[in-house]
Amino acid sequence: MDRSCFSLITAFLLLAAPAVSAQMPHIELSAGFYRIEAEVAANDPHRAQGLMHRRSMPSNHGMLFVFPQAARHCMWMRNTYLPLSVAFLDEEGRILNIENMQPETEDNHCAAKAARFALEMNLGWFSSKGIKPGARIGGTEKSPGPQ
Repeated sequence: MDRSCFSLITAFLLLAAPAVSAQMPHIELSAGFYRIEAEVAANDPHRAQGLMHRRSMPSNHGMLFVFPQAARHCMWMRNTYLPLSVAFLDEEGRILNIENMQPETEDNHCAAKAARFALEMNLGWFSSKGIKPGARIGGTEKSPGPQ
């Protein structure tokens, strides 16, 4: 292998490494007998990025936001191209309220009470499964701690 090719490969690997390490962890959650594959946004950069700039999300996939403290957290849809439903969850993973959010809007969608988590899914996912406030999302206790 010539030196220029080796240098090019090394540069590519160095540039690709931060992107791989920046990937969000995944966790399996459940809502009744429905399985959810969720990315976990547990630190400030991941919570700020959320699902921005994505064009699609597979069925039964979502994003779990883990907040450092329970509070009346709010979400918005700046630079988010997917219509989403967000369920705000208490410390035990019980749904406090569910809000529907339209793409590329800056309306605030807030927890009805102090929430420790928020779970974003494709628009209408919760209602299509008959999942309502008071239901418990299983597996939140296994999520990485907030940073």
